[in-house]
Amino acid sequence: MKIIKSARVFSAVLFPILFSIFSASAFLPAPFGGAAMAAPPTGDALVDASIAEATNLIPALASDTSSSAVTGQIYRGLLKYDKDLNLVGDLAESWEVSEDGLTVSFKLKKGIVWEDGTPFTSADCLFTWKLMSDPLTPTPYGEDFKQIKEAVAPDDHTFVVTYGRTLASALTVWGFNVMPKHLLEGVDLDSSPLARKPVGNGPFKLESWEAGQRIILAASETHEKGRPPLDRLITLNIPDPATQLMELMTGRLDMMGLTPDQWEEARANPELAAAYDFYRYPAFSYTYLGLNNKDPRLADVRVRRAINHAIDKKEILDGVLLGLGQPANGPFKPDMWANNVNVKPFPHDPERAKALLAEAGWADSDGDGYLDRNGQRFSLTILVNQGNKTRETAALIIQARLKEVGLEAKIRVVEWAAMTKDYLDKHDFEACIMGWTIPLDPDLFDVFNSRKVNPGELNFISYSNPEVDRLIDEARFNLDRSVRKAALDRIQEIFYEDSPYVFLYVPDSLLAISKRFVGPAVAPIGLGYNIEEWYVPLNKQVHKSVMVK
Repeated sequence: MKIIKSARVFSAVLFPILFSIFSASAFLPAPFGGAAMAAPPTGDALVDASIAEATNLIPALASDTSSSAVTGQIYRGLLKYDKDLNLVGDLAESWEVSEDGLTVSFKLKKGIVWEDGTPFTSADCLFTWKLMSDPLTPTPYGEDFKQIKEAVAPDDHTFVVTYGRTLASALTVWGFNVMPKHLLEGVDLDSSPLARKPVGNGPFKLESWEAGQRIILAASETHEKGRPPLDRLITLNIPDPATQLMELMTGRLDMMGLTPDQWEEARANPELAAAYDFYRYPAFSYTYLGLNNKDPRLADVRVRRAINHAIDKKEILDGVLLGLGQPANGPFKPDMWANNVNVKPFPHDPERAKALLAEAGWADSDGDGYLDRNGQRFSLTILVNQGNKTRETAALIIQARLKEVGLEAKIRVVEWAAMTKDYLDKHDFEACIMGWTIPLDPDLFDVFNSRKVNPGELNFISYSNPEVDRLIDEARFNLDRSVRKAALDRIQEIFYEDSPYVFLYVPDSLLAISKRFVGPAVAPIGLGYNIEEWYVPLNKQVHKSVMVK
């Protein structure tokens, strides 16, 4: 899993979410068992599916969930979250924070090597900081690294960073994947072979990548904790969730993230119930209708509020998620300390929506049932990523509700890579249904700050509010949780007023995992945190060959 601020999420592809909630560095568990326990058997593979293929396996550039799911098993950070959401060491064995909260000194573990045999040292940490803080590095995740005033590596196993001012995420930022200096220094990231042939020091390594078909990770024999019991993690590229379910029913998939209707269907199937365990827990993500705030029509806050009032979120929650989730009232999970419980989800109020649109100058002048202004019909195109049936169904409901208030909505289903590169990164869209993972440290900078509106950045809706910018900084650069809470509460109130998004829902993660596997367990962090401990008893192993055809 990654500990970066935000990552693009596929709500119907939950396997990547298991290992990349935040988007940058694997949650690696403690070694399996102890001295008194027998080592678990090795062998077999875990086969899952993704609706979208990875795009880049260099951590600095792995901003999509499919990519970060892979890098999260190959690379590691200095720190990680354990299953109970506590920060613990990963590449670092210990750390100290100065009394003023500005300096963090890490002691690195010894004996760790990169997959090519090169020793891991503090020079790699220093290089990662320089790379991520370099304004020329094309990464959306460099902001926290830029807050470091100085970083030094006094010896091979000591790394010290000093921040210019107190930063609430000063520790969590070092959950980001450390990258190999000897392979990336002085190299153009856009042309580096590591984009498709990564070299990490995590529990798994890339064995093969068949474009459009599958990615296979193999257990690393150089991992200092010892190789994981499973031989391989195999992700098949299957863009259609219905096809994925068919593969699950035939036993070709060992694990699958289910849509709500698939969840009901699969649990009612006696054969699947006998072969798979089913897991349900609140996801660290939310789904929203993003509105391009630079669109001349959507720049009017009255129009954005009208769209919010027009959409019935409960209808989507009940009709699309079958009640397997919660309505979203902002960018946090309802049970997070950062959530403002006094801010309620926008109420469904079509009459209020019509009134707001009328105030904004929109009227049905030609009697065709759609609002227009200056001879132009209000027509909105909503982008949805291909293969995400949940979002497609939500889009259909939104389309119907917008029509009730006189707005025409067209739905365009686009392949994921094209959607991000050709539309979102270029800010060339009107509306989109997307999801964000929710970081444990509630930093909203990358997604909502006006300084992150450049092409390729994560504030692709071009939202800008000076007070929100100030409050985001207040929450980021303060260690007093009560101060942070007050700032975040006010931000949610402003989001309600500004309506930059239509916050739709926080879905439940719904997974089926083959009963062959020993080790899966739900914890506060979710499910998948202990993947390197999972194993299959010898008498239940089925995948003996390198490839799964």
